[in-house]
Amino acid sequence: MSKTDIHSKEFLEFLNQFITPERIEKQEQVLADRTRYITAVIEDIYQPHNASAVIRTCDCFGIQDLHIIENKNDYRVNPKVALGSGQWVDIIKYKEQENNSLACINQLKSKGYKVVATTPHTDKSIYDLDLDQPIALVFGNEKEGISDLVKENADELVNIPMYGFTESFNISVSAALCLSLLSEKLRTTEIDWKLSEEEKTFLMAEWAKNHLGKIDKYVFEYERIQSENA
Repeated sequence: MSKTDIHSKEFLEFLNQFITPERIEKQEQVLADRTRYITAVIEDIYQPHNASAVIRTCDCFGIQDLHIIENKNDYRVNPKVALGSGQWVDIIKYKEQENNSLACINQLKSKGYKVVATTPHTDKSIYDLDLDQPIALVFGNEKEGISDLVKENADELVNIPMYGFTESFNISVSAALCLSLLSEKLRTTEIDWKLSEEEKTFLMAEWAKNHLGKIDKYVFEYERIQSENA
């Protein structure tokens, strides 16, 4: 069994020999703007194009993690909408618990997140949301919105101000509006919102693996060189 830590800085430097400098530079630029201070949660989305659009939105606004709750509906990707963004965003699924929504909320709270659920049935605006601690923003499904359980267990409820006859935005539009607002607001603060160097190295290694495909041969070659130089 291999003893190589495939997420180590040393192995990453080895892998980078097989990736163009331009690609490495682009990935480093993207990582410099990535954050886990804000994370997104989608609950029981049933239309693949909506779930896929949220992944793409997370990538575009530098949100590294997307939490997906599967109670009644299985998550499916529409590749024409996601456009490969799933390889850049970490997707964390909740699908095998007795209550996946509560499991997700408890997990996020244990990591220090303030759980904020979006709903038109509250007076507080997304514009008034404080970023005094990491935010997990929950979006409900296309028909029913967030579940009663999420409403009861969220730390805060916020709405997106609207001025027309329609009560709510499409889920993918809601996510785009909220994440655009919060990510821009976050970047104007003095909060330490960026990824750690360890997190960046880990993700660079993951992205290198995605790009190169199966890396068994690279591990074999790396260990051969290490053995020769020992």
